[in-house]
Amino acid sequence: MLHGPRPLPLTSAPCERADAARNRRRIVAAAERLFAERGVAAVSMEAIAGEAGVGKGTVFRRFGDRAGLVHALLDTHEREFQEALIRGEPPLGPGAPPLDRLIAFGRGVIDELETHGEILLAAETSGRWVRFDHRVYAFYRTHVAMLLRAAAPGLDADYTAEALLAPLGAELHSYLRQAREMPIEQIARGYEDLVRRIVGAPTA
Repeated sequence: MLHGPRPLPLTSAPCERADAARNRRRIVAAAERLFAERGVAAVSMEAIAGEAGVGKGTVFRRFGDRAGLVHALLDTHEREFQEALIRGEPPLGPGAPPLDRLIAFGRGVIDELETHGEILLAAETSGRWVRFDHRVYAFYRTHVAMLLRAAAPGLDADYTAEALLAPLGAELHSYLRQAREMPIEQIARGYEDLVRRIVGAPTA
């Protein structure tokens, strides 16, 4: 999302040598181009190395496997979204009622799924429980549980947070959009209705 939990997001990354940082940027940019052109499943690590102009061993040493590279590609987008949750404008960020923030969070994740769905799907299905073990999921779970405790103190916030994150997985989103051909606005409205009913608020 990769072989177990990592530190929580928004912590300082270790310092890199200039050449290592440059290679990392080239590899990630090459992967993003190729994934967009061909789809994640059709792109090999060798193809990414060739596109980036580095040796295949450099890619494997740096990222381990394609799942590791997929997560590196997502890091920038994830960090931006997490920053908005922590310090951004309401209702996504602080300053809005918890119910409004829960709804905005769902909408924000749905927008991320719409933009980066194929890459997120590849990341989430790269191993057993990989979505749930990843630091980003842990961050989201903590965030949603915190808002639930404020919005509906009588609920089991830990379980309900998991229940509200379940519909925001990449596989379900892909199924709804592609197999069911469900409009994005229907998905967003449905999620808002679900949140309102769970916390006992009037539906919109």
